[in-house]
Amino acid sequence: MTDPSARPTRAQQRRQTEENILAAARQMFAELGYDRTTIRAVAKVAGVDAGLVMHYFGTKDELFSRAATLPADELPGGTTEQVTEALLASLAKRLDGEPVASLAVLRSMLTNTDAADRYRAAAEPQLSQITAAIPTADAELRASLLSAIVHGVIIERYLLRLGRLADASPDQIIELLRPCFRILATAQTPPSTSQPVTDG
Repeated sequence: MTDPSARPTRAQQRRQTEENILAAARQMFAELGYDRTTIRAVAKVAGVDAGLVMHYFGTKDELFSRAATLPADELPGGTTEQVTEALLASLAKRLDGEPVASLAVLRSMLTNTDAADRYRAAAEPQLSQITAAIPTADAELRASLLSAIVHGVIIERYLLRLGRLADASPDQIIELLRPCFRILATAQTPPSTSQPVTDG
């Protein structure tokens, strides 16, 4: 005989249904972006009625708000080199498996103001930290370039899937990026590739 206490409560069933809907929404927003994702499509993936999605979340905007919550990705403090290595480690982790909520925002941010605001808010603490760690007058520009490289690599790997970035190993990508990151973050002078001009 089944133990009645083993059955999920109504509250537990509701939470599970909400999580199923949110998981389906993250998947759809990541694959299609905000504009092309519909409540009906999310409901179908979640295995529920579209009316139930509306009952739990009210609007598509609220569903997106809940599904695409991004944590602020702050770096540990330290020297310029330590912050640079922490940034590379953070990128390596994302290259190993970008969270689907982040992909949902990335896919949507060019056409949806809320998605762009969410990504900006999540990235701002990290950008400020990188800027503070760079000992040059143009630290803000250098930090912005580092941030642009990180975001570009993620977009190329997961959304555009062009060339070798889509399937290259995180270690290989990080090792190739490390010299560039160090030059930008520590104000090193890149090696000259030009040939000396000689008379004659």
